[in-house]
Amino acid sequence: MTTDPVAHRRGETVLTVLGRDGVPLADTDVVVAQTRHAIAFGNIGFDLVDLANGRGAPGDEELGRRFTDLFDTATLPFYWAQFEPVEGRPRTDELRRTAEWFRDRGVAVKGHPLAWHTLAPAWLLGRPVDEVERTLRARIRRDVADFAGLIDTWDAINEVVILPEFDAEPNAITPLAQARGRVPMVRLAVDEARAANAEVRLLLNDFDLSPRYERLIEAVLDAGVRLDAIGLQTHMHQGFRGEAQLVEIADRFARFGLPLHFTETSLVSGDLMPPHIVDLNDWQVDEWPSTPEGEARQADELERHYRALVGHPAVEAITYWGITDRGAWLNAPIGLLRVDGSPKPSYDRLHELVRGEWWLDDTVLRTDADGRVVVRGFAGEYAVRAVGDATDASDAPDAAAAAFTVARGAAGEASVTLSNGSEA
Repeated sequence: MTTDPVAHRRGETVLTVLGRDGVPLADTDVVVAQTRHAIAFGNIGFDLVDLANGRGAPGDEELGRRFTDLFDTATLPFYWAQFEPVEGRPRTDELRRTAEWFRDRGVAVKGHPLAWHTLAPAWLLGRPVDEVERTLRARIRRDVADFAGLIDTWDAINEVVILPEFDAEPNAITPLAQARGRVPMVRLAVDEARAANAEVRLLLNDFDLSPRYERLIEAVLDAGVRLDAIGLQTHMHQGFRGEAQLVEIADRFARFGLPLHFTETSLVSGDLMPPHIVDLNDWQVDEWPSTPEGEARQADELERHYRALVGHPAVEAITYWGITDRGAWLNAPIGLLRVDGSPKPSYDRLHELVRGEWWLDDTVLRTDADGRVVVRGFAGEYAVRAVGDATDASDAPDAAAAAFTVARGAAGEASVTLSNGSEA
């Protein structure tokens, strides 16, 4: 007998369906469909900024469709040097239109990052650390407040483990971290963000998944700094980590009792980066083609990656780092679509999981004599609509839908009213 490794993601709801008169719809066919997962499946939305702002290139509409057909969460770029290339002139309107574009299509939006040593603005260089701190605090307050209600999840601060040691490029944030320390830097980002938006959800995010990161998290929590989730980067340009290592990582960081977000996942569909490279940014090539053999490998490894993480109860979100190879990080073939926009096997494989095996599509169910029906499926948000006596949802007339939730674990109960329903 086999055990379902994702059984903990499933649940059931006993749904009572009422007509607009408040009377249960007895012995009535209804169509039930999932509308959102409880676990977030995300990708970066960098490639769709132009489309959302009316400057889309040919093929961007299809790129957007493929994004929204699969992913329910988008990470948008708030790298300070790019977001505010000229002091006092942030790209707020452009990123707001992008966030609204995703929101209008049912996609939640996350901002990345509020504080980071890399891509800090050049105009901040040479200023005293006190002034740098004041400017960073003001930046965080401004941006979190400007996007409150539209973007309520942020990577508060990125890659703090290496922050005071970082010397690969001149920046004003490393000297600030050297003067203040790691924990005060985390407190700075978290406190300013919460002051600007009381509803904000904040992550600490890092690529260093060693015990150094664990000790940092311990110190941050011991200092009374409240985090909402732990961000774990898993870029795999040098090869798939394997299920055992992924589960080991999740187990280690789950001990803090916070949700785990695998924030940056990448798998290569071409030749792998040489194993001796320590800093991935040191591998710079003009061409890095996707290959048929690499694409088959990427699809298999992507499925294994997602199955391992969805199988871990502490994982709350998984974000893949690239919808397309066009403009991908390090020019690597890590996207799920090729440069020409055609889907790789990895896109189809992930779609089969997220919107297939782990999804309840339109399903006709019949209520009992008390207007009740049992809905079983992956935890998340659902909608129900009446279809009269039709037995095929595709033939049923559209009706006003009502929303309900299926929670993880034990059976729950819910009651919904269909505005155009009446007692059978």
